[in-house]
Amino acid sequence: MARIIAGVTSSHVPAIGAAIDNRKTGEPYWQRVFSGFEKSKEWMEKTKPDVVIAVYNDHASAFSVELIPTFALGCAAEFPPADEGWGPRPVPVVKGHPALASHIAQSVILDEFDLTIVNRMEVDHGLTVPLNLMFGSPKEWPCPVIPLAVNVVMYPPPTGHRCYMLGRAIRKAVASYPEDLRVVIMGTGGMSHQISGPRAGLINSKFDKAFLDGLTRDPRKLARIPHVEYMREAGAEGIEMVMWLIMRGALDDKVKEVYRFYTVPASNTAVGHIILENVQRTTKSRRPASARGSAPKGRRAAAASPTLPSPASGGGKGGGLIVRSKR
Repeated sequence: MARIIAGVTSSHVPAIGAAIDNRKTGEPYWQRVFSGFEKSKEWMEKTKPDVVIAVYNDHASAFSVELIPTFALGCAAEFPPADEGWGPRPVPVVKGHPALASHIAQSVILDEFDLTIVNRMEVDHGLTVPLNLMFGSPKEWPCPVIPLAVNVVMYPPPTGHRCYMLGRAIRKAVASYPEDLRVVIMGTGGMSHQISGPRAGLINSKFDKAFLDGLTRDPRKLARIPHVEYMREAGAEGIEMVMWLIMRGALDDKVKEVYRFYTVPASNTAVGHIILENVQRTTKSRRPASARGSAPKGRRAAAASPTLPSPASGGGKGGGLIVRSKR
């Protein structure tokens, strides 16, 4: 039987992709960002998933204001990189897993989640940048990827609770697939940022770090955060973090935090990243869970706050850091 073994979150800042494509990752500004993903690439190389489910949002590449699906599952055999205005990124074509994707679609729809099934779709930086951060820049992506596009661009986006419950439905679907596959699910986007308006450049590190804490300790609390709180505390584009809750819902209730990283800023965005493993995860080496132990606190690349800030904390009312964009 297939099983989800771990979940990963990652920001998908387009400027990160530009830094990779233009070979600027070694510059001082960008080195700070990319160094935080070195351990992550090592983890992914060691884990060697058979399939990745990548939760991301489309940026008017595959969809537009004429067609806005809330949840769109890619069931095609391949997904070429989109031309976002300056030509497609020089990254490999994403190879899909139509059999597993179709199985997920059937299971989830019968569980009363109304997915849009997409059999032809281009993918943009929202998906390819996180793949670069986790896999590097190979000639071919090392495993099939199933894209799940979520509308967080046009109002109304799905609630955090809806996303969390969709993750649980995906976990059930994967577990009922007969082939022995080891699956990693990725939630992308975020963290706090706002790209326009009077609060353009807002970053709220306190909210972000508390959100990272909640992914490990209390995801159900995160699932209750309303849209308005994301906007107030994390900026207009902070709503992208509901996609992380699909990842978390797809994992077991109890998880092991393997690694986290947080830095400010990349362009005008707070970069956040976490790796969570299911506690009873079985690897190809069949090493028992007791031998793996808990992730040492030293593996964390950033400190964390214990609780989510309340509106009274002023996190999104001028309490956040305003940064200037570097493109």
